[in-house]
Amino acid sequence: MSRFTADDGIEIYYREWGAEHADSGRPPVFLHHGFLVDGAINWELPGVAAALVAAGHRVIAPDARGHGRSGKPHDPARYGEARMAADLDDLFDELGVDSVHLAGYSMGAVVSLVAASTNPRITRLAIGGVGGGIVQLGGVDRRVLDPGSLAAALRSSDPSSLPPGEALNFRRAAEQFGNDLEALACQADSIHRSPIDLAAITAPTLVLAGRDDPLAAEPELLSSAIPGARLQIVDGDHMSAVGPQLTAALVEHFA
Repeated sequence: MSRFTADDGIEIYYREWGAEHADSGRPPVFLHHGFLVDGAINWELPGVAAALVAAGHRVIAPDARGHGRSGKPHDPARYGEARMAADLDDLFDELGVDSVHLAGYSMGAVVSLVAASTNPRITRLAIGGVGGGIVQLGGVDRRVLDPGSLAAALRSSDPSSLPPGEALNFRRAAEQFGNDLEALACQADSIHRSPIDLAAITAPTLVLAGRDDPLAAEPELLSSAIPGARLQIVDGDHMSAVGPQLTAALVEHFA
């Protein structure tokens, strides 16, 4: 892995595959992961990165602050998807690229939409794991996953006392992946809540939604809010939708 230092001193690590395609003339594909996972879990493990490399792409996947090997400050002011979008822009600068393709999933989809609404370097975009909540609430659907409940679950000293639901599921997954729970709670405290200027996105956009994903409900509201966006439904829920259908859709979209 490589790393750079963000403007607030946080180290951001990133993985790269397909360096042999760097001089192909094609924009590199950046992949931004979701909450509590990292670039390897979200994109390498299910074969997405390998499929894109096989299709001739250079692929780069950062570990967002608070995740993976990147820095994990315990301060909510250092988090939020807008801050992560700024880290992504700094990574573009670090690598000296002036045209990129970008895919983001769940939290990473919010990061990618924030970035694409202001950054002309993003010339093709794909997002997954989100739906109408982006339009209605400005971020991940808080009606399905309340960030206050999520932060409390991550900070709980007795997770066995937590009620069943999405917050408990995320707490269990965070422990399984060995996350810094306070860092994740700080991100939950800072989740994006303000309108994203989706109409300003000029990159051809693919919206991917799992058929059984409650966090990607009403994806047609999202796709219709982005000029020219195309919607594709894939099999799976929030965790399992990153599978063969999504991978094939990304390879086709970035061809």
